[in-house]
Amino acid sequence: MERLPARLWTDALIRRANLAGASAFVTQHGDEDRGDVLVKVARLDGTAAAYIPSMNMEGERVFLNLLVQGIGPDEAAVDDYVRRAKARDSDLWVIEIEDRQGRHFLTEDVEGEPPGSGE
Repeated sequence: MERLPARLWTDALIRRANLAGASAFVTQHGDEDRGDVLVKVARLDGTAAAYIPSMNMEGERVFLNLLVQGIGPDEAAVDDYVRRAKARDSDLWVIEIEDRQGRHFLTEDVEGEPPGSGE
């Protein structure tokens, strides 16, 4: 399945978040067409989550909650990961969502997600 250009995908994510009452913005502008996306969700209480794209066993694009890799929920640890990711990939899009409920607004499946979280 062909992927949407990164710019369209990120615009749609930001719009979904903003329409739901969260704040979302680009903190690093990546490659317009093929850049990967890292999504940071800040809960505004010192905790956060980070999500990166991955592939499932069927070859479909999913997102991975990096908590399963020990990144988070402390926001400082998530920010450190985001800094390192930005430094190693200039084509990476980084989207930050500020939402007290911790919603990520991703429409793709998310692996490693605690029950009852997300959207």
